[in-house]
Amino acid sequence: MSELGRRVAVAAVGIPAAVALLYLGGWALGAVLALLAALGAAEVYGLAAARGVIAFRATGAAFAAAIVALAVASVTLADAAVWQWSAAVAVALATAVASLRGRGVDQAPLAASAITLFGALFVGGGLAFAVFLRNLASPPGAVPAAGWIGAALVAWPIAVTWIGDTAAYFCGRRFGRHKLSPRISPNKTVEGAVAGFVGSVATGAFFGWIIFGEWLGTGPGVTACAVGAALIAPAAQAGDLAESLFKREAGVKDSGSLFPGHGGVLDRFDSLFLALPVAYFYLRALAALGVDGPWR
Repeated sequence: MSELGRRVAVAAVGIPAAVALLYLGGWALGAVLALLAALGAAEVYGLAAARGVIAFRATGAAFAAAIVALAVASVTLADAAVWQWSAAVAVALATAVASLRGRGVDQAPLAASAITLFGALFVGGGLAFAVFLRNLASPPGAVPAAGWIGAALVAWPIAVTWIGDTAAYFCGRRFGRHKLSPRISPNKTVEGAVAGFVGSVATGAFFGWIIFGEWLGTGPGVTACAVGAALIAPAAQAGDLAESLFKREAGVKDSGSLFPGHGGVLDRFDSLFLALPVAYFYLRALAALGVDGPWR
């Protein structure tokens, strides 16, 4: 099967499963995200190991999963932040102590401790915002329930990111002439990036019109979703380039092989690590400005 065929096959299975998880929310969504966070953090540690930095893998992977689990248990960012910060401090102290026994001076103990924290925060912290977005539709103090509005709040930045990425991929292959960042990702082009941005904004507007407006009958509207997509798109492309930079330093093509045709967790979700927080804070800003929408 060609690479494109593998991508389509994975999407045919993954998209319905993702929609079901977003609809259910709660621990059904949280458990899968926690697993992805742990696997993604492990991939970060694999990239670091290729450069001779051996992270505390088990500790970091568990911390990445815990960041997501604490988001589910706490419901809101404000409530979760206290526990997540406390866990981060505990992991920092634990790796410092563990370095005394398990890492000599020649084994880069400072880098090992730093990459352990970074890998968990980069992946687990980014994915946790899917939970916070999902819970924006829940009334204050209520346990988040299954429903389409919360699912749509998460699906919006995901669709904006992935459809923009698809537009960038195909338009870049067909029309790309000018390299976007040849030292980081030689295959990415300016033409592809522009097409990705346009595709993202169009997707955002479509979401605001059809999904939120015609189907769910609630905000944000077309304009708000398009503006949000214009903010999400560059963040998503930055996340993608950051992961490409990490892989180039490690000298590998893919971060893993979990998803046939897509690579590993980092390869598939790297753009969302930045896109999800941007979407969350954008919607919170709309709420603070008094814009009508399905949020607390």
